[in-house]
Amino acid sequence: MNNHVTNPNPNSNSNSNLSLPISTPFASLSRSAEAAGACQRPLSEQERLDVRRIAIVRSLHLGDLLLAVPAFRALRRGFPNAEITLIGLKWSADFARRFAHYLDRWREFPGYPGLLEVDTDPARTETFLREERAYGYDLVLQMHGNGTVSNRFALDLGGKRTVGYYYPTPPDGLTFGAPYPDQLPELLRHLGIVELLGLPSDDRRMEFPIFSDDEAALAEIVPDGLFSGGGPLIGLHPGARPPARRWPPEYFAAVGDALAEKYGATIVVTGGPGEGGIAPEIIRRMSHPAVSLAEKTTLGSLAALINHFELIVSNDTGPAHIAVALDRPSITIFGPADRKRWAPLDQTRHPIAFQPVDCAPCPHWECPIDHRCLRWVTPEQVLALAAGLLSAREDSRSEGSCAA
Repeated sequence: MNNHVTNPNPNSNSNSNLSLPISTPFASLSRSAEAAGACQRPLSEQERLDVRRIAIVRSLHLGDLLLAVPAFRALRRGFPNAEITLIGLKWSADFARRFAHYLDRWREFPGYPGLLEVDTDPARTETFLREERAYGYDLVLQMHGNGTVSNRFALDLGGKRTVGYYYPTPPDGLTFGAPYPDQLPELLRHLGIVELLGLPSDDRRMEFPIFSDDEAALAEIVPDGLFSGGGPLIGLHPGARPPARRWPPEYFAAVGDALAEKYGATIVVTGGPGEGGIAPEIIRRMSHPAVSLAEKTTLGSLAALINHFELIVSNDTGPAHIAVALDRPSITIFGPADRKRWAPLDQTRHPIAFQPVDCAPCPHWECPIDHRCLRWVTPEQVLALAAGLLSAREDSRSEGSCAA
């Protein structure tokens, strides 16, 4: 991998014109860290040019990494001579290849005591740390949570400088740091980390490169004529890794039927690995025909498919973030997850559906009670949001035809 791969489909979106004003106290992060004795002055331009090897610790899942892309972009711009390594979960090797214009190297996270994403094998972890210390990082960025445990892993990599958030107090050895900003959306938290290094943090655009191979893979699985129907092509993504984040299948079916009935929409149901059983249940409940591509797509071909959608309705999971990155109109349904942290910044083109309940946000993998956070979000609520997005689509097409 190298940093010379260009993005053939940058899909620059409208996140620069945010509908959700957010106060971003990045400056106060630096001041707080200085008061705590954890921060040095930001690196000078010459010091940044001298940095040769950077490691990013972000061993999480698709949405987590997509929301860090603006920070990766800022890092690449700020350290043009550096080789940037992502230390991530096994699946993220493909992500690193896709974002080779920002990431040069990938290493699989080996597991570490207290970090639950990978089972810990002490011998494997020690071997990994020994190899990475010998590799010699000039700078390590801890972008994996509040730092309670992950700062120890980042510091164990032995970099010359280490930056990250901390809670409650900065650990010894942290070169640049700030208290973990619970009040910020996830995307802005990561930009706050690069701001600690003195880099600009104002470019909030998400992105997802789509390559010709992705379009070719999609062409092999879509039914003939799928993209040439008269009505809008609309996706439903009913899966999510935690069952607690899944809106009921019968609600998705009701939304699909209503959109097909009112707009003549072609409905496509998507799903990732292990989610293939949900799509048949939804299609069985629908009175209108629908197409299932669940478990048939790769990451790239799924993005290519989403890029064809006029609208996608999704649980709070990776494909919802892909839609935002591609700037395809989307509705994300929130239940137990913290919507203030994970919701799109632009909630005009990417609105969310939710019902406030006393027990959310919560960390449960499966709901221990009645799943009220999602069952109380009605199909009618989602359809009202869809009507606004689809009417904007029609207005745009009408303006285009008048101009012609």
